[in-house]
Amino acid sequence: MDFPDFSLDTSLLEEAKKPEQGEVYDVIIIGGGPAAMTAAVYASRKMMNLSIITKDFGGQVRETSEIENWIGFQSINAKDLADSFEEHVKSFNIPVCINCNVAEVKKEDKIFRVLTDNGMEYLSHSVIFATGKRHRPLGIPGEKELVGRGLAYCATCDAPFYKGKKVVVAGGGNSAFTTAVDLLKVGAEITIVNFIKGWQADESLQERIRSAGNVTFLDYCQFVRIEGKNQVTGVVLKNRDSGEEKKVDAAGVFVEIGLLPNSNPVKNLAELNEQGEVVVDCSCRTNVEGLFGAGDVTTVPHKQIVISAGEGAKAALSAYNYLINKTLI
Repeated sequence: MDFPDFSLDTSLLEEAKKPEQGEVYDVIIIGGGPAAMTAAVYASRKMMNLSIITKDFGGQVRETSEIENWIGFQSINAKDLADSFEEHVKSFNIPVCINCNVAEVKKEDKIFRVLTDNGMEYLSHSVIFATGKRHRPLGIPGEKELVGRGLAYCATCDAPFYKGKKVVVAGGGNSAFTTAVDLLKVGAEITIVNFIKGWQADESLQERIRSAGNVTFLDYCQFVRIEGKNQVTGVVLKNRDSGEEKKVDAAGVFVEIGLLPNSNPVKNLAELNEQGEVVVDCSCRTNVEGLFGAGDVTTVPHKQIVISAGEGAKAALSAYNYLINKTLI
């Protein structure tokens, strides 16, 4: 079977020049999603000396197929949108370190030191931290062992593998129901499991899924474990009212129970809230002078692509004003 290719072509950025160790940049942008890419465009237009350091490119955009709330398009393919981001950023000839995982951000003697897990160090007068979020795991037996063997966090990537098969979706919000939409397209038989009593997804999404006919809804249940040796064979669930456990046979499990901020690199530097998000003000400033935050990793509400892009623009302009006021550029 030929499956759709939802991978992103990062060849343009991989061919870009690399950041120089020892050079002190005006700003280093950490991240590769809409917030980081927009920040890069605005910083470039201000003629700032910058570099981008990111583990991957596209952010959460690469985990969906169609986007219907990007201004100017009633619907746009997610890969096409991410590719357009890449093309735009590449046009400014910005030094990019892709496949670079930032381990820690430090500030010493008014200079930021960005340390990667492979021992590289990059210096700058300011930093825009825009690393986004990652999927929250279930944290149960069988999850780590079966990732990629029937357990997935991206329906766009993996739904085609479950044509006509039984699958379980964890979650009760929009992400879980959107995953169910993708699975219905390949004729999967779906069980949606909600930990919290009462479904959180938009009514329109719920109505769409409920009208499908081949979807089972299990409310107020928790996952006990995922079963299977080399491949998922099923899950064990526990009813949170009665305490009764039961097994549900399944070839796949899709986890959509929320997101966690990728804030670990600045946990010893910046103020975080209880959810681990970087606390920012309306100008994207953190409690650390010269450190700015943008996008889903921050406390800004309503995690949307268009909002992240706007926050990235604000962060770049705020960083520019900071550098001007400090006579650093």
